[in-house]
Amino acid sequence: MRILHVNKFLYRRGGAEGYLLDVSALQRARGDIVEYWGMAHPENLPGALLEDTFAPNVELEPAPGGLRGLSAAARMVWHPASRSGLAQAIARFKPDVVHYHNVYHQLSPSILQAVAAAGIPSVMTLHDYKLACPNYQMLDHGQLCDACVTGSTLNAIRRRCKGGSLGGSTVLALESGIHRRLHAYDPVDLFISPSHFLRSVMLRAGLGEERIRTIHNVVDLPPRAQATHQESRVVFAGRLSHEKGVDTLVRAAGLLPAGIEVHIAGDGPLRAELESLAHTLAPGKVTFHGRLSGSDVAALVHGSLAMAVPSRWFENQPMTILEAFAASVPPIVTALGGMPELVEDGVQGLVVPHDDPAALAEAIIRLAKDPEAASAMGREGRRRLDREFTPEGHLAALDEAYRDASERRHNGGGRR
Repeated sequence: MRILHVNKFLYRRGGAEGYLLDVSALQRARGDIVEYWGMAHPENLPGALLEDTFAPNVELEPAPGGLRGLSAAARMVWHPASRSGLAQAIARFKPDVVHYHNVYHQLSPSILQAVAAAGIPSVMTLHDYKLACPNYQMLDHGQLCDACVTGSTLNAIRRRCKGGSLGGSTVLALESGIHRRLHAYDPVDLFISPSHFLRSVMLRAGLGEERIRTIHNVVDLPPRAQATHQESRVVFAGRLSHEKGVDTLVRAAGLLPAGIEVHIAGDGPLRAELESLAHTLAPGKVTFHGRLSGSDVAALVHGSLAMAVPSRWFENQPMTILEAFAASVPPIVTALGGMPELVEDGVQGLVVPHDDPAALAEAIIRLAKDPEAASAMGREGRRRLDREFTPEGHLAALDEAYRDASERRHNGGGRR
């Protein structure tokens, strides 16, 4: 099969890009012919066959001002150059299916028209809530919000939910509002959601049930024997930003008895603030490692008491949970988004309320006091990983989605 993966960035930048590169490697390994298309960027992987057709590079972080800002805003709504570039790539590569990922802003939904015009079936993996929420995260000044899911995107302007900025919130609200009014994403034949929760949000936003299905993201992690000795440490791995709730973990650390340590791997805008908070509330109990390689994170997690995922937003399918499963380490997660789908309370790990340091500390202490139960949860997590998140199973589910998308396209495509 000839598969064209489309994403705005074509290097390992975040979760969407990591998934794209991992799944395309699996597809190539079994014999598929796979290529990429996206935006020209200096960090893109070298040697892309279709590189000369890529959309021109644009930097949107930080948002440009003046005329450049107006041009960038127009590009977010509709970018003809991206459409023509992808049309050239399709004519040259002749894919059997196009698999979209994150195409917002830098590419715009104009590209969907190029694929539809060529009669090529397409699927789109939703890595976030962008099609239901202008600011992606369903957060309003750090608080859970679903005002735009079933309501007007103008709510984003009223609430200034893009970092408190009236200008930034207005741009995102108008972009999403125009795309909704124009049904800009209708050319996608089938949407893929990595969690049932995200799927439920999209159904509430008006997407037809027949156009979206849940396929959990793949994880190809090497098997690791469960550690024979359990260390009294709890690990967090991820971006140090508000929505990740790391401050809740730091506050929980201050409530833990002596001997239980918290280790934080990652970097982000709140690192200095979190280090100061740890120094004040949990002196000597929290270690900040900064950004670590995947192998170093795996080594830190292996043998740990638990992996903490204290997010205060609707996480979709955090890979850190699956990394904990791979190490037979129980995760402690908040009861938000897709996380309770992965972790059944008391079975593969523990589920606690968000923004509740006392509840998080209590869960950590519970595992520390009952290492046999913690080990049993870790083993059950590993069994679930091996049962439900295999590369073979994921590729089979994708193949079925591609076939169904092709059937929809050949029966007329479009929104039905």
